[in-house]
Amino acid sequence: MADPVYLITGATGTTGRAAVAALRHAGKRVRALVHKDDARAEALRKLGTETVVGEMLDLDQVRAAMEGVRGAYFVYPFKSIVNMSQKPARREAKSHPSRDHWITEQMFDWSGVPSTHIRPTFFAEWLLYPMDGWRVKEGVIEFPFADGRHAPIAGEDQGRVIAALLQGPKPHAGKAYPLYGPIELNHHEIAEKLTKTLGRPFAYKPLTIPEFRSRMEEGGLNPRFVQHIVSVAQDYKDGIFSGTNDVVEKLTGRKPITVEQFAETNRARFSS
Repeated sequence: MADPVYLITGATGTTGRAAVAALRHAGKRVRALVHKDDARAEALRKLGTETVVGEMLDLDQVRAAMEGVRGAYFVYPFKSIVNMSQKPARREAKSHPSRDHWITEQMFDWSGVPSTHIRPTFFAEWLLYPMDGWRVKEGVIEFPFADGRHAPIAGEDQGRVIAALLQGPKPHAGKAYPLYGPIELNHHEIAEKLTKTLGRPFAYKPLTIPEFRSRMEEGGLNPRFVQHIVSVAQDYKDGIFSGTNDVVEKLTGRKPITVEQFAETNRARFSS
């Protein structure tokens, strides 16, 4: 019998790429669904990954990518599903993006396919988001989060969690796992850690939510994305993203990486 194949969508993105690497490190067969055959797809093939070009909204392309697949990251129907949701996902949030995440989770659960949902807090990669007005690389962290706190989690750690869930789905079917980094911090403390690790000054300068909204709108971002981030910012200030746990370590056998480790690993990206 041939070894099982695991399909990873968003395979050139932060968590998908990390999931591919973790599965290949474990010697598993991986198929990556990519939007186009470019240098990023070639990098996946160098890891021994099969690549399929397609769009999630094209049923024929998705069906072809599904052929022979045992488990997948955020696609169905399969024998198991790992769905990327978000920490605030909740039913009671009327007319709010977090309800959209909750509805998506319910759709997978209602399908009858064993599904597991991961709900990460803010990614560590958020610090490197490529948006006009984002000045973190210049040493200025300008977010509308006041003194709210979270435990940043790297895409690398989420990828290892995804790989672990795909390889052993049964105990996790129907469960939702909040994912956190190891230490809860506010952005003043994050700036201090970046300063110490990278050897140049970083400072957190809080914005108001309206100021941040205007900055995103002036940058030409999609209105739905802007509304989503505005809602997330309010959730953040309300403490929805706070907390930490040991789920990453329990599922993968390794502690999640710290902000300092993330900064050191991505030193070049903070200065480019």
